[in-house]
Amino acid sequence: MTEDDVVDVRDDDELLTIGAFAARARLSAKALRLYDRLGLLAPAHVDEASGYRYYRAGQVDLARLVAMLRQLDMPLARIAEVVGVVDTADGVAAGDRLAAYWADAEARFAAQRTLAEYLRARLSGRNSEMYEKFEIETVDVPEQVVVTESRHVLVDELPVWIPASLGRLEEAAATRCGGIAGAPFVVYHADVSPESDGPVEACVPVADEAAARAWAAARGRERQTGARVEPAHRLAYTRITKAQVAHPQILAAYEAVEAWMKREGLRYAGPCREIYFADWDAAGPQDAVCDVAFPVR
Repeated sequence: MTEDDVVDVRDDDELLTIGAFAARARLSAKALRLYDRLGLLAPAHVDEASGYRYYRAGQVDLARLVAMLRQLDMPLARIAEVVGVVDTADGVAAGDRLAAYWADAEARFAAQRTLAEYLRARLSGRNSEMYEKFEIETVDVPEQVVVTESRHVLVDELPVWIPASLGRLEEAAATRCGGIAGAPFVVYHADVSPESDGPVEACVPVADEAAARAWAAARGRERQTGARVEPAHRLAYTRITKAQVAHPQILAAYEAVEAWMKREGLRYAGPCREIYFADWDAAGPQDAVCDVAFPVR
């Protein structure tokens, strides 16, 4: 007997060799071996002497499901989650997991579409048209005491990390550091992108420097927290809406400020930052919530 022979094909419980099963599932034997190796679809039986794999006819639908999920570019780990629920005969839960994956995929495609449009505008020389949408101003910021939390983070993690870190710092400021003394902000000490992880520093101005330093000392190195004095400085900034905060839309705001700085002959005096002055949860997509800013001299 060879691996391409049918052992028994009377019903769903009977065994097919890998070749016969592959033909019925409309897959290659190579794909089936990969699915087995990844734990997505194991053979019903493996002959100890020959090493031949045998599948039950009833596994055909599952094999086809795995193949179709792969066509959606679903990561193997998430396919395993769907398959695991299917194995419990919970079709509704499996469908919900697929819907959740596709919602994530559509959000990713939308962001990529926006980035492609942005890059097309840059490549076609329409930068100035984009920059004209932003009004650039300067403001002098006095010295501030801030409590901080730092982290290396990729761009996709920012929407979760920023509100969480600022929330922790605002609670500390209100209860341990004399109260919140200004709008919270986030400093980018190095590039943050899908490949570069900063670091990024969340900052909340506080009223009591001694209390802030005591709080930071008590925390030790937990969450890379600290307290420091932010020196007085001048900012060049543009105000953006909640919808514009999302990446990659926000990139145009940063470049607009930099282009204006270049025209005005201003130089960088520190890392760029985002200042969040509004109630994020209460704001609508077109409400102003954030200043994109560069310290200048």
